[in-house]
Amino acid sequence: MLMLVAALFAVFLIGGIPVAFALALASVPVFVLTGTMPPTVAIQKMVTATQSFPLLAVPFFILAGNLMNATGITDRLVRFSRLLTGWMAGGLAQVSIMLSLMMGGVSGSAVADASMEARLLGPSMLKQGYSKASTAAILAFGSIITATIPPSIGLILFGYINEVSIGRLFLGGVVPGVVLTAVLMATTWLVAKRRGYVPDLPRIPAAREIGAGFLESIWALMFPVVLVVGFRFGIFTATEAGVFLVFYALIIGFGVYRELTLAKLLEAARETVSDLGMIMLLIMTAGVLGYAMTIERAPQDIAGFVTTLTADPLLILLLVMGLLVVSGMFLEGAANILLVTPIVMPVLIEAGYDPVHMGVLIVSLINFGGLTPPVGVIMFTVCGILDCKTGAFTRAALPFFAAMLLFFALLVAFSGLTVWLPNQLM
Repeated sequence: MLMLVAALFAVFLIGGIPVAFALALASVPVFVLTGTMPPTVAIQKMVTATQSFPLLAVPFFILAGNLMNATGITDRLVRFSRLLTGWMAGGLAQVSIMLSLMMGGVSGSAVADASMEARLLGPSMLKQGYSKASTAAILAFGSIITATIPPSIGLILFGYINEVSIGRLFLGGVVPGVVLTAVLMATTWLVAKRRGYVPDLPRIPAAREIGAGFLESIWALMFPVVLVVGFRFGIFTATEAGVFLVFYALIIGFGVYRELTLAKLLEAARETVSDLGMIMLLIMTAGVLGYAMTIERAPQDIAGFVTTLTADPLLILLLVMGLLVVSGMFLEGAANILLVTPIVMPVLIEAGYDPVHMGVLIVSLINFGGLTPPVGVIMFTVCGILDCKTGAFTRAALPFFAAMLLFFALLVAFSGLTVWLPNQLM
């Protein structure tokens, strides 16, 4: 039955059926052919999949991100990022990576960050002589930073579906996000030197200019600090942090910058409803298929298969990582987290790995899959906006693929990168 479900799901995806509907249709044989449960159970599971307190964090963070973009915070972050890194080789490319680090506290989504930066910085990078493929590669890989640091939507979904503390996951993503930023900036510097990409600024800005840019962006930069302090002293949960950020964005937009109008507020609400509808439909249909797979003992069978191959924890982790990269080539990030991680997490926990460590690693891996052919969502998003061929994207991205492999090797080798901060603060 497991093979039949997997085959149907693959056929539906190849046929162009949206992922959410492919998930639902692939689960039909379990309810119809086995006769163990009536089909009405599927409807019940769709409803119960949405009835979770941690899931309340998702709409609040999505709304907060859309509000932040409408308040002018994004423009200020761009200017501050330019002051910090625009003088380096590959100036605008470095700006995009630094902006992704700062945007993590705003959007929480790799796809959202990639599409925003492609529209915002892409044209300027092309004017400065960057090829379409190089521009797309730099912007796409930088977006993985946004999905790693809090408040990552991927970490929220991972914590919800695998019953891991979202607060600890948020804190666990901070140091890896900074490490990934450093790795990508170093790679960009090497690529820029080789290809002759010039700095965006003629000189290193004076301390006074950087200070002024910091003060202009301080309202956006303060939120990650508030988030960490709030978790450390138990002021709010992850869900309550989302509510706080919504009010924070409204206060900044209406009272401080005064750029948030009623029209922009309504547009942010419409975008939030659209984004949330997609995510919740995925959660509902993935809940049905996940329940069907549980009935068919898929997690136990897969765990048994992996353990028959090897008992070495490192080899088990490498096998799971390979599976996640491959599944990330075909599945959108949220669907991948909801569908695949409940199957592989019991195997990893049994092998002795920390759930927070695995959460940050897995979410980063799944988003990395969005950069790879044939169905990488992030890759297609950026290439579509910049009118870039995926083959050219892949060739231009080879140095960044190598950088990501180095980053994943560091995460595997040094678990302290993820667990040190949550262990210290929580």
